[in-house]
Amino acid sequence: MLELLRHIKQFYKKERRGHLPWRNLPAGRQGQKDPYKILVSEIMLQQTQVDRVIPFYIKFIKAFPTTKILAQVPLSKVLKQWQGLGYNRRAKFLHQAAKILVREGFIGQKLPGVGPYTAGAIGAFAFNKPEIFIETNIRTVFLHWLDISGHSPARRRLATGKVADIELLPLVAEALKKSKMQPRDFYAALMDYGAHLKAQGIKLNFCSKHYTKQSKFEGSVRQLRGQIIKLLLQKPHTESDLIYQVGKKKKEVKKILVQLQKENMISYKNKKFEIAKY
Repeated sequence: MLELLRHIKQFYKKERRGHLPWRNLPAGRQGQKDPYKILVSEIMLQQTQVDRVIPFYIKFIKAFPTTKILAQVPLSKVLKQWQGLGYNRRAKFLHQAAKILVREGFIGQKLPGVGPYTAGAIGAFAFNKPEIFIETNIRTVFLHWLDISGHSPARRRLATGKVADIELLPLVAEALKKSKMQPRDFYAALMDYGAHLKAQGIKLNFCSKHYTKQSKFEGSVRQLRGQIIKLLLQKPHTESDLIYQVGKKKKEVKKILVQLQKENMISYKNKKFEIAKY
């Protein structure tokens, strides 16, 4: 473990990703960094690569610099800023979260779209709390460490592709304690080192019990959802209009429209579908 930490610290000292805008946030009282901006970055980074997120993050924060401003604008404006990033439901979750935070504050809130990892990341990066969590780059670091450690039982477990995060979390906790680093620096260093390992061709997440291969975007449900949202951001459409515009079968389009209505992304008014107003 100490050897691993030595490598991580050396790498972070020389190669840290200091250009990331959500890392350059000024620290306020008690070292706190803007939790709203950390929340935005973490929601955007879900299932999306860092380099792709950066321009969207900058544009989004420029449009909605505070929680209060985001909470006050209609969903349609949020979705327009989000266009091109994908997974539009994340924008809706962020919009809902802003409304909750304005009413109730940041601490102790269960927010839509925020699972254990995102909650832990906000705690570490915004409040510098010693949270214990794992994500894809952190997972890569510890799977790699197990792979090269020479510990044969661990290597056999890797070969099965069934290493669960619950088995790695104690290693993360041990590393955080032994590193004697500030939590936000510890996790930034882990993530940067994990991204470096992946860039070097060390891709071990398939050894994880939680690994799922992302489906192709072209022709997917995700693509169809995005097409419908994009059309409705321009103006309300009838069902027949949407079917014609997206060039899909009526059954496929109706299924997506039902899903989007259930998620309160769209509504039906005067025989036309439109972006939900709230």
